[in-house]
Amino acid sequence: MNGSLARVPCTIVTGFLGAGKTTMIRHVLANAAGRKLAVIVNEFGDVGIDGEILKACGNQACPEENIVELANGCLCCTVADEFIPALDGILSRDAVEHIVIETSGLALPKPLVQAFHWPAIKSRVTVDGVVVVVDGAALADGRVAADLEALAQQRAADTAMIHDDPIEEVFEDQIACADLVVLNKRDLLDDAGMAKARSAIAGVLPRSVKTIAVADGKVDASLLLGLGVGSEDDIANRRTRHDAEEDHNHDDFDSFVVALGETADPAALVARVAALAEKFDVLRVKGFAAVAGKPLRLLVQAVGPRVTQHFERPWRASEAREGRLVVIGLKGIDRAAVTQALLG
Repeated sequence: MNGSLARVPCTIVTGFLGAGKTTMIRHVLANAAGRKLAVIVNEFGDVGIDGEILKACGNQACPEENIVELANGCLCCTVADEFIPALDGILSRDAVEHIVIETSGLALPKPLVQAFHWPAIKSRVTVDGVVVVVDGAALADGRVAADLEALAQQRAADTAMIHDDPIEEVFEDQIACADLVVLNKRDLLDDAGMAKARSAIAGVLPRSVKTIAVADGKVDASLLLGLGVGSEDDIANRRTRHDAEEDHNHDDFDSFVVALGETADPAALVARVAALAEKFDVLRVKGFAAVAGKPLRLLVQAVGPRVTQHFERPWRASEAREGRLVVIGLKGIDRAAVTQALLG
């Protein structure tokens, strides 16, 4: 690519809700091998939980000030208002060698890649590659997310609906733009499950793209950073379902925040989180809880009924010891009922 040596490479990391994007990026930050990084994280919802998770592992490779959160809606819908100013801020700092951009789980990567042609940034940055993280366990079960049963029932009940499931459309559009596919959660798969997951990816891959299988998002940073693709130069050839549309929206999804008081029984909280997917149209839960008598925050993340938890970092003196959980579900979800179920 002509002139690419003078431009800062950017890796776009996309993938559906709960696939493990943040976990993977956190691993990259912790194993950057001296490379000076910056991160733009686009949280879909009212609170930038992903940004806080990444800042908790701040190190010399990516100090906290190099992690920029954009929480005012999907980045692919707000390129001019959000993305370019964020890039300007990062590029004004010295010695940033590579920028990692984590999109929301609902983002379509193509509009974001196309933004790299904008005159304001074209000469300063390039898309090193688009990395799509997929949930291997869900794919092995024949789904792109942990729980699509409620959505399938909604679609079956609507006789006027002739287009594909909107969540599947998002998944296919993400895969269509991929330069690398990371099949995450291989530790949850046997040989048959791995074969099903790989087959599901191959079924929507429009061209030859490498797929690597990992557990817990543990990908060698050298495999993600330095692809050198220059994806913006080829993006017009990556056909997606939304190519004929002037814009898109996320009216199929809803998100809100539930505030939690200090809990004395974290196991009970985790059980309530796990039960949400069975009772409501909840796709994803992520956030923090304060546990009585514990100096560390409890990080809680759920994809459908699967919940992971671990104590993450100490509470800061300036922070109130109260938890926050972001709930992402289908449009029209009963917020009051979900909140009551979480609070117990």
